[in-house]
Amino acid sequence: MIDGFGVVLEPVNLLYCLIGVVVGMLVGVLPGLGPAATIAILLPLTYGIEPVTAVIMLAGIFYGAQYGGTITSVLLRLPGEASSVVTVFDGHALTRQGRAGTALGVAAVGSFVGGTVSIVALSLLAPVVAGFALDFGPPEYTALALLGILLVATVSNGGRVKAVVAACVGLLLATVGRDMFTGAERFTFDSLSLADGLDFVPIAMGVFGIGEILHNLEQRGGAAPVPARVTDVWPSRADLRRSAGAIGRGSVLGFLLGILPGGGATLSSLAAYAVEKRVSKTPERFGKGAVEGVAAPETANNAASTSSFIPLLTLGIPANATMAMIFGALLIQGVTPGPQLVSTDPDLFWGVVNSMYIGNVLLLIMSIPLVGLFVRILRVRATVLAPITVLITLIGVYTVRNSVFDIALVIVFGLVGYLMKKFGFEPGPLVLAFVLGSLLETSLRRSLLVFDGDPTGFLTRPISGTLLAVLVVVLLVPAGRWLLRRRAAAARPAAEREKADS
Repeated sequence: MIDGFGVVLEPVNLLYCLIGVVVGMLVGVLPGLGPAATIAILLPLTYGIEPVTAVIMLAGIFYGAQYGGTITSVLLRLPGEASSVVTVFDGHALTRQGRAGTALGVAAVGSFVGGTVSIVALSLLAPVVAGFALDFGPPEYTALALLGILLVATVSNGGRVKAVVAACVGLLLATVGRDMFTGAERFTFDSLSLADGLDFVPIAMGVFGIGEILHNLEQRGGAAPVPARVTDVWPSRADLRRSAGAIGRGSVLGFLLGILPGGGATLSSLAAYAVEKRVSKTPERFGKGAVEGVAAPETANNAASTSSFIPLLTLGIPANATMAMIFGALLIQGVTPGPQLVSTDPDLFWGVVNSMYIGNVLLLIMSIPLVGLFVRILRVRATVLAPITVLITLIGVYTVRNSVFDIALVIVFGLVGYLMKKFGFEPGPLVLAFVLGSLLETSLRRSLLVFDGDPTGFLTRPISGTLLAVLVVVLLVPAGRWLLRRRAAAARPAAEREKADS
């Protein structure tokens, strides 16, 4: 580890670490252009760079983008990444209250703490947790995805029934495209553009971005006034004290879920928000501007983005699309990630790990002072901001796959998002269920192939059985509360009659 700090403190590595963090923040600010696409674009530039220097820069882009995505989620209600969807709920509500600076400041502190805790744990526990992650197979991912989709209803601010309906629509959208097992086309209507399925970016940008703009234009008279001046950029002691528990829990939860291949940052932000809403004594504040609702998911997704390096560097398993890009960069450099990397190339392993300490410090140093610059966007009139936001959204969507069809999709889902807002449906469950839907279907079908079609096989495996037991508990607790409320409501008139008779 000491030698690793020697590597990262070399001037050229420090410079590339700074470049990576700055580029990552800028990438996060631009809706649609995520870290995976950016790293793919920058891969040719890494050919002439030392392997450790290249990976330090690419890693900086990854965790820098996690905070950058928060900026548009809070200020413009435009999550550029799936892991930033949950931040929209309370982050944008704080913005409408004139507390955008507080939301971004809490997010910066949470990101720093979550990332640092995850780096320390990565340094000390990488071999152990990597071995645990290796035990996860299709049955475990099936149970995990089911649990995640069940929690979708928990994060919704609307009714439970409407949240379930929106989630079912998201699951249906996840089935569009070719069946990866049989090659059959599903819901493509003979369109080649739909053969590869729907992409996350047009859906998220449509229902959250354009849908929100259309809804706000319709509600001009009731729109929240733009504050003339944004103060309290650094969170107050009360805000930090209120979000301390959320940051602590989000750090642990994000680290544990981040090591699991397949949407770790998304699952961790969703789970962290759901946990905070359940443990809170005032859950009704969530969705209306609770700082814990910003601190928890932002801490969790940054912790997860760091811990996702564990399966990559120690097992050679990319945990998500961005890790796959970094995996490709390592192969280009002639480095094969795996269990032997720590012993065969310790400078690269510990140089990359220790660069994250420096990168998180740089991220905190830059993000807090720049918050004032970011919130200036709020001073732009809505009539000017709306077309600019639409233009940024369309450009961002186009740059991901250079597809005109994606522009048409984002417009269609913009209308869907507008209608959802108009009729009281939250778009969050739809988008989050869409993200988890493909993981659920693939894992479920692989599991049934392993179990020869016997669904009881899920209960015979310790991890999947435990997750399914947790799922049952999560289902039974609300049902039990509902029965108790009905019994209490039924008993109340009887007690009132007895009192009247006496």
